[in-house]
Amino acid sequence: MSDNLNLAYDYPLLGAFWTMMWIFLWILWITLLFRVIGDVFRDDSLSGWGKTGWTFFVIIMPFLGIFVYLVARGRDMGKREHQAARARQESLDAYFQGHAGSSGPADELTKLSELKSKGVLTETEFQHAKQKVLAS
Repeated sequence: MSDNLNLAYDYPLLGAFWTMMWIFLWILWITLLFRVIGDVFRDDSLSGWGKTGWTFFVIIMPFLGIFVYLVARGRDMGKREHQAARARQESLDAYFQGHAGSSGPADELTKLSELKSKGVLTETEFQHAKQKVLAS
């Protein structure tokens, strides 16, 4: 029983902090790499050769490639991300508006009340149509 493992002695607190810092920096680096590659492919102003060149540069020499990309094109990364988010939101809104449509009972009742206020429908016709809408 004399072969005890003294993990705290073999791995001091400063070593644990140092390891955690390197893990954090590695995850940060991978995240930055994916954001840059995503931005390269999201940008419509780059030609196919430009996208190929930046991707090749970032993959072959990742540290230098990322830093050069951030210096050269980093200012507009946020704008392109914002435009992409806006396009996704507009697409989602259009999808919901197209599928929701105006077939709900509230819309039908609104149309009926407009027709009644314009004088197209009489009170009895309005009540009859309202009962049909509410029954369905």
